[in-house]
Amino acid sequence: MRNKRFIVLIAILFVGTDALAEVVDAEAGGFTSVNEATIDAPRDAVWRAAIAEINQWWSSEHTISGEASRLRIEARPLGCFCEDLGEGAGVVHMTVTTHSPAAMLRLTGGLGPLGLMGVEGNMTWEFSDTDDGTWIRFTYAVGGYHPGGLDSLAAPVDGVIGEALERLKAYVETGDAEPSAID
Repeated sequence: MRNKRFIVLIAILFVGTDALAEVVDAEAGGFTSVNEATIDAPRDAVWRAAIAEINQWWSSEHTISGEASRLRIEARPLGCFCEDLGEGAGVVHMTVTTHSPAAMLRLTGGLGPLGLMGVEGNMTWEFSDTDDGTWIRFTYAVGGYHPGGLDSLAAPVDGVIGEALERLKAYVETGDAEPSAID
């Protein structure tokens, strides 16, 4: 059953989404994706939701178990962005390498199926105050080897990260992680 869900996860990652995001560069050896949004809420509330409530806004479609409720982020250096698979099993999706409360979180690793490839990634979540609430940026830089080049994966990965940011925004502003909730 887990293998089937993992195959579905891989398929979903490479389908893409309607997320508004930008691949700032893409070459055979790597790519960088940047996604930004302004969320109508105080920075501490956005930070708390992003980190402590990831299991409420991350899409279950982008998990191995099929259940976002199994996700957690330990907000400390060498903390885990992990998924509990039950019966003592689990996955480390990424590792926290920098933690500056309510300002910045840096995670290192290959998110999702990228973890199965010869790649390394660095994802930085930045938070700052604006007149309209909280500005947040997710930057994901990935480098390494993938047959045919990593540039072919840039847009689909960017789509998944963009969708995640849209879901976070919807969750914080409405209590419902579906982006249609803020339309």
